[in-house]
Amino acid sequence: MTKIILATLNAKYIHASLGLRYLYANLGELQQDCEIKEFTINTRAIDIVEQLLQSKPEIVGFGVYIWNVIETAAVISQLKAVAPEIKIILGGPEVSYEIEEQPIVQFADYILTGAADLTFRKLCYDIFNENAPQQKILKSKPVELKDLEMPYQYYTDEDLKHRLLYVEASRGCPFKCEFCLSALDKTSYPFEQQRFLDEMAVLYERGARNFKFVDRTFNLKISNTLQIMDFFLERMDDELFLHFEVIPDHLPEKLKQTLVKFPAGSLQFEVGIQTFNKEVQKHINRRQNNDKSKQNLIWLKQNTTAHIHADLIFGLPGETLETFQESFDQLFACEPHEIQMGILKRLKGSPIIRHTETFDLRFNPLPPFNILSNNTVDFITLQRVNRFARYWDMIGNSGRFKQTLPHLLGNQPFNDFMAITDWIFAKTNQTHQINLKKLYEYVAQAVAELFPERHSDVVETLEQDYANSKLKGNFKGLTLVTTQAVPEDSQAKRSLRQQRHLG
Repeated sequence: MTKIILATLNAKYIHASLGLRYLYANLGELQQDCEIKEFTINTRAIDIVEQLLQSKPEIVGFGVYIWNVIETAAVISQLKAVAPEIKIILGGPEVSYEIEEQPIVQFADYILTGAADLTFRKLCYDIFNENAPQQKILKSKPVELKDLEMPYQYYTDEDLKHRLLYVEASRGCPFKCEFCLSALDKTSYPFEQQRFLDEMAVLYERGARNFKFVDRTFNLKISNTLQIMDFFLERMDDELFLHFEVIPDHLPEKLKQTLVKFPAGSLQFEVGIQTFNKEVQKHINRRQNNDKSKQNLIWLKQNTTAHIHADLIFGLPGETLETFQESFDQLFACEPHEIQMGILKRLKGSPIIRHTETFDLRFNPLPPFNILSNNTVDFITLQRVNRFARYWDMIGNSGRFKQTLPHLLGNQPFNDFMAITDWIFAKTNQTHQINLKKLYEYVAQAVAELFPERHSDVVETLEQDYANSKLKGNFKGLTLVTTQAVPEDSQAKRSLRQQRHLG
């Protein structure tokens, strides 16, 4: 009989919830009466409710995050309507701060804030023993990592074959970057190393080959980092893939010597740059050696086969479009494989909120709580950068324009791509559902209109990229129809003239 269901709505099927598996691993004897049910945010709420009720649970616990809070609210509101006797427990970062202000809270019986690995079990025991607490919001005490049961055996064989496996060698973060919830951590705490590696060995023997480390600072303690890297090097095969989030300015020689040993396709690094502007870094309490970070990015690209995914955030306090352009251009010069353009979000509990009045920060009241304007960036500019980020994913990050990208942008890559962004949006009035074949043609047309001196080189490489895409039909880059070109006084041309003047 299922008395307890642990549930969450993942962004996609490929994601498997590490948090739910920690809760399940630490349920003690209640584990025999519990099952994990994972859904996606694209599943209809009413269908999720039906699946939950089929197990006739007494308690349902939900993991709530910024990407699923609206969808989860829809599920639990209907679940409470048809089965009010079921106790609903919510936990996760999205309900750990500013709790009373959140609509989802009204449908829950209990809210567990903080790391609930052990407090969820206690609450379930209390409910079953008719000793349920009177208060709705229960604060979890800090967890000693040595006291936790490990969750990795609860990844199923199906998970191992088809999903990302999230693992963590440490929790917490010693840095205080104010846009991040990790700013609330005191420091970084490692799991006992051999115990963790023993768990990884079991996963590997079961066939796991895709490991995504969720550690905020994987290369903080190099001795631990090297031990983990050596562990996987000893087991290297054609299918092994490792993802790490690394500190950009901390790449000592011993680590470099190990990284060069990894073959192509086995490593991916997520490198949080966020901004190179020193004043903005001061505002958000971010410590980063910019020169060292750039040197390390260049070294990684030139000396390893690691896929480099570098992050920037637009909308930080004190950042302007011009200063962000400088950060983008500096990062572009380091040639990472991807530049992820993030828009600042107000994560509940993060210290960024202290700048609200000083910088007139105005956030979307609905998830994902993205910034809409501040005192240096107006709403229209943020909309343009949002479009830039979307088109950059489609063109710069997708790998579909690999041959073209070096010829597409000149000495001011941000300004050039912004002009292309404005051109494509004026042409299509949309950022999604753009036909891929049309996208190749739009890029060719935009270059012909904006940068005619680059047109022949771009069309030649576009034809190569188009051929590699295996799309059906001929590429029309050489026979452009210019009668529908963007008008002379378009936003794209105006912005390009302004940007060249500023440059």
